Amino acid sequence: MKLSNRLQQIHDQIPEGSRLADIGSDHALLPVAAVRSGKAASAVAGEVNPGPYEAACKQVSDAGLQEQITVRRGDGLEVVSAGEVDVITIAGMGGALIASILDRGLSKLEEVKMLILQPNVGEDILRRWLLDHQWVVVAERLLEEDGKIYEIITAMPQASSPIANEEVYLARPLEGGVVLTQDLLLRMGPYLVDRPTDVFFAKWESEIVKLRGVVQSISKSDQDSSREKAAEVERLIANLKEVLECLPKVKR
Repeated sequence: MKLSNRLQQIHDQIPEGSRLADIGSDHALLPVAAVRSGKAASAVAGEVNPGPYEAACKQVSDAGLQEQITVRRGDGLEVVSAGEVDVITIAGMGGALIASILDRGLSKLEEVKMLILQPNVGEDILRRWLLDHQWVVVAERLLEEDGKIYEIITAMPQASSPIANEEVYLARPLEGGVVLTQDLLLRMGPYLVDRPTDVFFAKWESEIVKLRGVVQSISKSDQDSSREKAAEVERLIANLKEVLECLPKVKR
């Protein structure tokens, strides 16, 4: 079984011998691959929808891994008990939804050593949740696959992280007097801005185009609140452009 590049990179972040929970597991491809490779000693594949749940059950059965992988139907982290797993993966959802799943399952996170998260959108929302709940982003990956750009965020509890949040989000100057503020680091990724790639520039150039569309839409309203919102988005666009212009360019 060959994983997509996106799932393979998530797989590669899992520590050897983990007790894994994959939330929103779909066809349970990741848990099956992780158990086969030894990345996971055991796994729970959680899925809320009946179709994917049945597909996951079949995948695990076909792989002959029913002893190591349990497929459970349920919403978010309700499929695991406190202390049952030490690594959680959640991929292919919006950042706000992932944050909501973690928030509703806070009691299940006390003994978890690592979160490996792949939001499709709203990465900044997820980073803010992690920061507010004493989780430290220790690695980030950015990749493009099938015309889509994905971010993979790996986080550890503050108590066991090799780096503190204060260091991760420490404001840093760029050339030309531009400062990467905490807000910009949360939005763009504290590790991704340090090693900008072609994919990074493509992502943020695309985001700026979307933000300009937001400004055009908001500007059609005469309300004061709409004008203030449009001005706020304009400032964000200006800040993002300044950062992109000051970051070291890779060969195109």
